[in-house]
Amino acid sequence: MGSCFSVGLNTEHFPLDGNYQDESANLKSFSFEVLKRATRNFHPDCMLGEGRFGSVFKGWIDEQSLAAAKPGTGTAVAVKRLNHESIRSHQEWLLKINYFGQLNHQNLVKLIGYCLEGDRRLLVYEFMLRGSLENHLFRGGPRLSWNRRIRVALGAAKGLAYLHSDLEPKVINVYFKPSNILIDSSYNAKLSDFGMAKVVRGCGLVRDVGPNVYAAPEYITAGVFNTRSEIYSFGMVLLELLTGRRGFDLNRPSTEQTLVEFVKRFLKSKQKLLDIMDPSIQGQYSSTVATKATLLALKCLNLNPKRRPNAQELVNALEQIQELQIESFRKFYN
Repeated sequence: MGSCFSVGLNTEHFPLDGNYQDESANLKSFSFEVLKRATRNFHPDCMLGEGRFGSVFKGWIDEQSLAAAKPGTGTAVAVKRLNHESIRSHQEWLLKINYFGQLNHQNLVKLIGYCLEGDRRLLVYEFMLRGSLENHLFRGGPRLSWNRRIRVALGAAKGLAYLHSDLEPKVINVYFKPSNILIDSSYNAKLSDFGMAKVVRGCGLVRDVGPNVYAAPEYITAGVFNTRSEIYSFGMVLLELLTGRRGFDLNRPSTEQTLVEFVKRFLKSKQKLLDIMDPSIQGQYSSTVATKATLLALKCLNLNPKRRPNAQELVNALEQIQELQIESFRKFYN
C-alpha cells in the first residue's frame, strides 16, 4: 500500500489508433456541438466551477439519443472543458480516459463520456446535486451536520480504499482536496477529477503538482507521491471537516494559521480539544467520538508515511466512529 509509483500507463494492452475510444462500451462519445447546446454555449450561468485544468458546466442530455436536452429535462451532467495546457499527448489522454471510464464504485464520480474533436477535449460526468465539500465548508454553502461530515469522510475513505486496492494499474488522485470531493442528493461523498489523476505502476516520482496544504511532506521535499501520501491529504481534509477551518489560513492570527500545529496544542486535554471543533456542530457529538475522529486525522498526518493508516484502516476506523456515535446517543436518550 505504501510503495512508490511512477506516472505512466503500460500501452501494450491497448490499441493506439484513432478508433481507440470507440472500443470502450463504458464511455459515450459526444460531439462538441451537442455539449455546446447542452450547456447553453457554456453560459456563465451554467458554470459549476473553475480549476487548474478547466471549467465545469452543468448541462442536460437526453439519455437515449445523447442529444442536448432543454434545461430541466433529460439527465443533468457536468461537462468539463479542459484547458489546452492541461492536455499532454493525444495517446496518453485516450488511454487514461478509457481506463477511468472502466472504474465503477459508489464513491467515485462516474465518468460518462468524452468529446474529442481536433484540439477540443471535454469530459462528461454524472452531476452531483449538492456540489463540492469545499462549498459546504468554506464558500457559504449549507453547513453539514456532524453525522453528514462523518458520512462524507467515510465515503471519501471508501473511494480511496477502492483506488488503493488491487486495481492494476493503480490510480493516485494527486488532487485530493475538498473541491474534488462531491456530494450527491443523499449526502454520499464521491471522489472526482479522475480525468486528470495519475494512472501509475512501478516506482518513481510525481513532480507536476504544485505544493499545497494537502501535499504530504515527502512530496514537498522530494516529489514522492504514493498511497500513503494521499492518506496525508485525507487527514488534512478530515481535520478541516471537524474544525471548519482551512488547513492554512492567513486571515487568522499567526498562531492559528497552520491548522495541524494549532490542533496539536490542544491534544493534552479532551475538553480543550472539543474547543477547536466547528461551532456550527456543537452538541451533535460525544466527546469520545470527537476525540477519536481528531486523533484519526492526526494519525493520517504523521510525518512518517509508514505510521499512517492505509485506506481500508481509515474505513474501519470511521465506521467504528459512526457506531460509537449511534451508541452514545442511544444511551443518552435511554
